[in-house]
Amino acid sequence: MTDDKFAVEKSETEWRNLLTAEQFRVLREHGTERAGTSPLNYEKRTGQYDCAACGHPLFESSTKYESGSGWPSFFRPLPGAVATTTDKTHGMTRVEVHCANCGGHLGHVFDDGPAPTGQRYCMNGMSLKFEAGAGSGNRENS
Repeated sequence: MTDDKFAVEKSETEWRNLLTAEQFRVLREHGTERAGTSPLNYEKRTGQYDCAACGHPLFESSTKYESGSGWPSFFRPLPGAVATTTDKTHGMTRVEVHCANCGGHLGHVFDDGPAPTGQRYCMNGMSLKFEAGAGSGNRENS
């Protein structure tokens, strides 16, 4: 997590009560799920991907693509949906992506994605909640 203030803030106990143990490990402790384990890798319906912690809209299904990485990947988040920080763990420098609303760790962004952005938002599936039919004007993006 960052030291930033977010619209949604909860105590560690509140987050633990809201999330599963594995969601807490990923979203609040910067964990990573095993590659290839998320059912969202295979999700092809039209809809919206929201933060599993706070419900904030993050990605439209039209920006999802098969990256071959083993994690749900997107080429662009919704405007203002995510924020980034520099992650220097594991002996490398990466760009961490977190929910702009609650600060939950979502994954990382890399510069090896497809057009039009050239970016690959490589997200932990358990950090996301898919809503079929949502987004693209079907619901308000708060």
